[in-house]
Amino acid sequence: MSSTQKNTDDSKKELSYSAKIWQTVAIVALLVIAILIVRVAFNVLLMALAGCLIAVYFHGLGDIVQRKTRLSRKYAMLISIAGTIILIGASLWFIGAKIQTQVAELSNTLPHTISTAKAKLNETPAGQKLLEYSSGDNSKKLMETVQSFFNTSFGVLGDMYVILFLGIFFTANPSLYKNGILLLVPEGKKELGHHIMDRISLSLKGWLKGMMLSMLFITILITVGLTIMGIPVAMVLGFITGILEIIPNFGPLIAMIPGVLLSLTISTNMGIFAALLYVISQTIVVNIVTPIIQKRMINMPPALTLISQLVMGALSGALGIILAVPLLAILMILVDELYVKEASKDIAATPIKIETAAKN
Repeated sequence: MSSTQKNTDDSKKELSYSAKIWQTVAIVALLVIAILIVRVAFNVLLMALAGCLIAVYFHGLGDIVQRKTRLSRKYAMLISIAGTIILIGASLWFIGAKIQTQVAELSNTLPHTISTAKAKLNETPAGQKLLEYSSGDNSKKLMETVQSFFNTSFGVLGDMYVILFLGIFFTANPSLYKNGILLLVPEGKKELGHHIMDRISLSLKGWLKGMMLSMLFITILITVGLTIMGIPVAMVLGFITGILEIIPNFGPLIAMIPGVLLSLTISTNMGIFAALLYVISQTIVVNIVTPIIQKRMINMPPALTLISQLVMGALSGALGIILAVPLLAILMILVDELYVKEASKDIAATPIKIETAAKN
């Protein structure tokens, strides 16, 4: 083989190797872009689900108004939407000033509360280790994790704006979007599609009803309990607990922190009583309200709920954790209708086929 031909072969191999490298880089880049697009699209889909929940709330309240008043559907929905807006506005008007005062008091008290809590923790070996772990680089990493956790697609206010308008659009003309989804269903499965959507709607209504009862009940219990104990800013602490109740498992633990810290500034015993108040209130809510939720929802195992929250939190932050339970309910309904029941039908039909074959 001549030296010229050998050099030509080596050049072709180098070009082939370079081409493979660039192809690999291009594939990896496309995969990364696809993953980023899917992640952003997933957050948008979660906002659409939140908008659907708002629409489900308005329609559920409209159903109650229609049953009680015998009004037409149109007027019942108008009362549902207008009544909700008026109720929220009136609540903000009557208790907004009180809450604003207590929020200002809490913001002024919190630094002293944290300093007092650190001083008390520093008195014990376990507390000293906890303070060492939460300082320096670990504290910086924790703040970065929390900040990334609460990052959203368009910012908190932007997401709320989008969700609100999606809810209004879904409420105004739900049949338009429902029929649009059914257009994607094969002709022979239209009835099954209707059944699945009705079942999902019923499940989401049950979740919303139970969640709203939980939030109201825990807010009243914590506010009254802390007021009796003489804890300052009890109304704000109760309001925070009620809002965080929408996050199962994690919300009550987060809500307990400021209440217990403020109680510790009074005395150690008061901090213990405050912690007991939070635990007992949450136990009452779980044992009273959870059965109401499960009447119209699938009975989801607690471990599965926790796993779904962790996965959704990693994917979409706070919004993912809030919507993990309704999303899990939707997925379980889809699996039950599209796989479990179909598999049961196939198993039930198998002995007939075997018996027919044996006769032949």
